[in-house]
Amino acid sequence: MQKITTTGNATFIAYDNVPIIATDPWYGDQDPAYFGSWMCSHEIPLSLKKDIQDCKYLWFSHGHPDHLNPISIERFKGKKILLPDHYNSRIFNDLKSSSYDVEILPDRKWVNLTDKIKVLCITTFIQDSILLIDVCGKLFINLNDSGAKSCSSFIRKISERYNEVFLLSLSGYGDADMINFYDEDDNFILPPAAKKEKPGIMLSQFCKLVGANSVIPFSSFHQYQREDSIWAQKYTTPIDSYREGLDKSIKFYEPFVIIDCNSLESENYNPNRTKIIIKKSEDFGDSWSDQLSKEDCNKIYNYFFKKERVRNFFGFINFVVGSKQHTFKLEGKKNRGITFEVPRYSLMQAVEYKIFDDLLIGNFMKTTLHNCNSLYEGRGNFGYNVAKFSDNGLADSEEEITNYIKNYKKRAGYEFLLSTFEDKSKDFIIRFFNKDSKIFNLLKKSYLIIR
Repeated sequence: MQKITTTGNATFIAYDNVPIIATDPWYGDQDPAYFGSWMCSHEIPLSLKKDIQDCKYLWFSHGHPDHLNPISIERFKGKKILLPDHYNSRIFNDLKSSSYDVEILPDRKWVNLTDKIKVLCITTFIQDSILLIDVCGKLFINLNDSGAKSCSSFIRKISERYNEVFLLSLSGYGDADMINFYDEDDNFILPPAAKKEKPGIMLSQFCKLVGANSVIPFSSFHQYQREDSIWAQKYTTPIDSYREGLDKSIKFYEPFVIIDCNSLESENYNPNRTKIIIKKSEDFGDSWSDQLSKEDCNKIYNYFFKKERVRNFFGFINFVVGSKQHTFKLEGKKNRGITFEVPRYSLMQAVEYKIFDDLLIGNFMKTTLHNCNSLYEGRGNFGYNVAKFSDNGLADSEEEITNYIKNYKKRAGYEFLLSTFEDKSKDFIIRFFNKDSKIFNLLKKSYLIIR
């Protein structure tokens, strides 16, 4: 029997009589992520954990710990791990050096796993990746958190060959990102997730982009448990809201589904919710009273100073640790900078292991922007230059980033140029038009129609 099932946060299992491949297996009902901040919102049945363990292949899309979890990965030693072909191969090299059996999939080429199952991996510019899975002639598009920039036309051309195309993608209100922002008067800034925009609208847009006619909510099932991040629980997305706003032409499957890929019969197994037990930050090594040492400060300074675009864009980065402020001066505009208030332990772990994005997404670190509008603003784009280019892609200097971009540009061809144009146009619109204005929404709708 050929079937698929979804479980956990972003785990998709494909079967050809026996379990063949599982994607992003994170046992999030027992292994926390983001320095203990996140757990899965629902339990993973023991039968499905066994199926994951029995899979011949495991595929990981990217390095975020709700996908490639440092605790869960220990359970999979000896399994064949498949990875995307990313620039500089950081994850491959890290796992290989720890004696994992790792193989890199060729970019944008089909690979047969059995007579009935084949996969095609697409790397993305942001060091994430997409997996297309063909199970006996049914196409499943696993976007996880990657979006479809620089590859939507490529995917659509493949989708056109199939009658049944399923989309699996991150969606929801938007808390799966840094939302713990404060203004310079220490007032909390209400995040976009507070608007609770209908998730089905985003899912419909993605379906149009990639040519899918069915959708399974995916990569969106987390909850908070740290006492200093539990406040963000109010911005998570209820499981019964994903169909809201979905285009009527798209078939909706409830999360946690089993689909027979021959008959297309489906059933939901409705896992139990994971009980929230609020835990102290100290349970994960974090004491908000711990101070930075001189050696810590040197490591932090070196970590940021070597990132050339960050160094040249920002004039300073402040860290408030143990109620004491440490200012690290950079070479950009003097009054432009960022203040992070964060416990010492997780900060130094993020610096040492080059996983600063984990601090942002954990949402216990407070962030204040000074004379900049976003962490993703301009050439200094903090999110990309720190997390994507440097930490994940090992590209720090201007020359290294240029080579990084050239590599992905070559892979994506004209679609890369189109995405770059779209980004610049979007930045212009966001800069000059209020997001709640009629003209902004009109331009957004026009773009989606044209796209």
